[in-house]
Amino acid sequence: MTILNQPQVSIIIPCYNERRTIVPLLDALTGQTFPIKALEVVIADGGSNDGTPAAIAEWQEAHPELQVIVVENHTRTIPAALNSAIRASHGQTIVRLDAHSKPQPDYVARSVAALEAGLGQNVGGVWDIQPGSPSWIGRSIAAAAGHPIGVGDARYRYTDQAGVVDTVPFGAFQRHLIDRIGLYDETLLANEDYEFNTRVRESGGKVWLDPQIRSAYFARHNLRALARQYWRYGYWKRQMLRRYPQTLRWRQALPPLFVLGLIVLLLASPFLGLARRALGIVLALYALVLLLAGIQLAVKNRDAAQVLGVPLAIATMHFCWGAGFLWSLLSPPKSE
Repeated sequence: MTILNQPQVSIIIPCYNERRTIVPLLDALTGQTFPIKALEVVIADGGSNDGTPAAIAEWQEAHPELQVIVVENHTRTIPAALNSAIRASHGQTIVRLDAHSKPQPDYVARSVAALEAGLGQNVGGVWDIQPGSPSWIGRSIAAAAGHPIGVGDARYRYTDQAGVVDTVPFGAFQRHLIDRIGLYDETLLANEDYEFNTRVRESGGKVWLDPQIRSAYFARHNLRALARQYWRYGYWKRQMLRRYPQTLRWRQALPPLFVLGLIVLLLASPFLGLARRALGIVLALYALVLLLAGIQLAVKNRDAAQVLGVPLAIATMHFCWGAGFLWSLLSPPKSE
């Protein structure tokens, strides 16, 4: 594709089978307050077979004012997609987004302003988590994904305070940062943003979170998809911690410790009455905490289904993240 003008900002997007969300994302990028002639969008597609490429091409025909470049991502992994998009991009500022996201109109402008103000070498904002489907469980998953019991101290999911953090979702940075710390690590199939931000911090840089930089993020649409997502998170977190053990945070340690404790109590229960009682007490307290979280969110969101749905979603997140982490201790890293 011929570059009509030299863009100031390149928006990079990994994509695979995102026909439902890619057009709303592109519409949101057209509506940015940042000058559209200074933008380009680079989509790295992993061989989508659900009509995504056709949807992008149709959108391009109707919106020639925004430069959109589509490159192939043969490996179908997110870090490889991001690197392919970076290599194909031309802007000095890179804004990383996701095909499941929808940025607010001032997203790019605020990201660029924060970088120019020197607030951080990688800057990002807060997710407004939206349901991936209108079903009761889809709504519950979205609510659970923004609750501290579900995500611990992952501030980018709920905070209203700006400041230096360990990581941000997506992020915006200057191209010269890549020259200093390198591209995304393609050996990690999840946690690539956290690993990238670890290198930012270890190089002496800052990761800055500004809650005024906002984007909608569409959560998984059912428990099965949520389970796969969090299993991958847990599995690949342990692989990252092999290189950066100092980055372990309490929110990441609790799920595997909890799952391991339950396994030990379950195995000991047939032989020890104390273990049976402890297992019953732990599960009862855990269920009570999740139920209270469900009631709280059900009242807040005026959605009675969340009384049951939120506990199911949070339990899925905890158990799958913890089990994925523990499984990674017993198995070598997977290639996919």
